[in-house]
Amino acid sequence: MKNRRTWIAGVTATAILAASLAACKQERKEQEMGQTLPVMVVSSRPVEFQETYSAAIRGRQDVDIIPQVSGRITRLCVKEGERVRTGQVLAVIDQVPYQAALRTARANVSAAQAKAETARIELQGKQALFDEQVISDYELSLARNQLAVALAELEQAKAQETDARNNLSYTEIKSPSNGVVGTLPFRIGALVSPGIAQPFTVVSDNSEMYVYFSVSENKLRQFRARYGSIDKMIAEMPEVSLQLNDGTPYGQKGYIETVSGVVNPTTGAVQIKALFPNPDRELLSGTIGNVILQGVNTDAILVPMTATVELQDKIITYRLKNGKAEAAYLTVDRLNDGNYFVVKQGLSVGDTIITEGMGQVKEGMIVTPKTVAP
Repeated sequence: MKNRRTWIAGVTATAILAASLAACKQERKEQEMGQTLPVMVVSSRPVEFQETYSAAIRGRQDVDIIPQVSGRITRLCVKEGERVRTGQVLAVIDQVPYQAALRTARANVSAAQAKAETARIELQGKQALFDEQVISDYELSLARNQLAVALAELEQAKAQETDARNNLSYTEIKSPSNGVVGTLPFRIGALVSPGIAQPFTVVSDNSEMYVYFSVSENKLRQFRARYGSIDKMIAEMPEVSLQLNDGTPYGQKGYIETVSGVVNPTTGAVQIKALFPNPDRELLSGTIGNVILQGVNTDAILVPMTATVELQDKIITYRLKNGKAEAAYLTVDRLNDGNYFVVKQGLSVGDTIITEGMGQVKEGMIVTPKTVAP
């Protein structure tokens, strides 16, 4: 019985080995015989391209509004989202203590003026007595010093009156610029001060919007090489487009306004600022989107996506070398139409590549070319 089992196992192993050898021979035979597949000769041509970069959208001027005096809010004069002008009152802080402080300061000025006038009269009298040699030089000097002290106290009182008047004016929280009122987290009765952690509100000048995005240092060098300098790049680069966060295109075109002169040491990127008009207030400060740069690559190598295969995050095509298929690993950008790759590395002009039947192609397989137009 044991010998019978051994004999069966041996027969089975022999059959498996024979099948494997037959499969290998068949595969080798197919490679030796080869296949006729469409090919194309790689060439270059001008092509329009789009490059998309994540962007942060900010108002042309976002101003944090911080109260300059302390007190409780007695009146709110605007609503969230309301357009305001420079100098328009946004809210009023309780004015009663500041009105009292101003009255006190004015009274102090009046008292100081009276004291100074009294000191001046005394000095005039002392001067007359000194001229008649009735008093000494010391007494005359003392009178002069008293007048100087009185005049200094008057100036101090006037400065305090100015401070009191300013503080009273600061009870009216005003907009420093034209713009749109942001969130109003404080309500009537709330206590505010110059040291509050959260701004009273933010006034955003969003008639035009700044859109910030970053490009790599290498990409900036490419732009500089294409245009000749950063200044020429800013002046000559085509208008840029903006895609909103929900994927819809923004209806207005923008342009590059500035390029930072500093590379971020953490990311290795350079910040670029584009300016977009915002006549309908569609763009909101603090949102995000995508900037789309338009351009033309005058020497692009295009490869049909059908001529490639993706394997473990690598894009591969097969070129013919001495009549055999050879894998070429590509670095690519996807063209706007979704049918072609723009090859950045991996192929050269004049290479012959297989354009169809990529699932049948194996490394080293003999291929009979069937030429097609690129």
